[in-house]
Amino acid sequence: QVQLVESGGGLVQAGGSLRLSCAASGRTFSSYAMGWFRQAPGKEREFVAAISWSGGSTYYADSVKGRFTISRDNAKNTVYLQMNSLKPEDTAVYYCAADLTGWADPNPLGYDYWGQGTQVTVSS
Repeated sequence: QVQLVESGGGLVQAGGSLRLSCAASGRTFSSYAMGWFRQAPGKEREFVAAISWSGGSTYYADSVKGRFTISRDNAKNTVYLQMNSLKPEDTAVYYCAADLTGWADPNPLGYDYWGQGTQVTVSS
């Protein structure tokens, strides 16, 4: 069993920054890939970013490329999402997820465990 707890969400003005954290427990964090997804009201959950088990490979949605950075600290069992130049359209609940295969995947169906989510609101 893997438990994931997100933190770091909040209210920020457009152009601002936030850093989300996702703390994992329960199994060997360093062996699985991690992803960030988001869901805005009335919309489907969408891929944001993913990182492989080693951190050697990262993937981003086109909508966040160049603004968001995913990283991980395996010693702390934590994955991060640094979000810069935030836009109102980034407003959503952000979820982290764990993929036990270890290979980063933009498809949410590839993930085995999910956190409860953290709200990010960007005001214009």
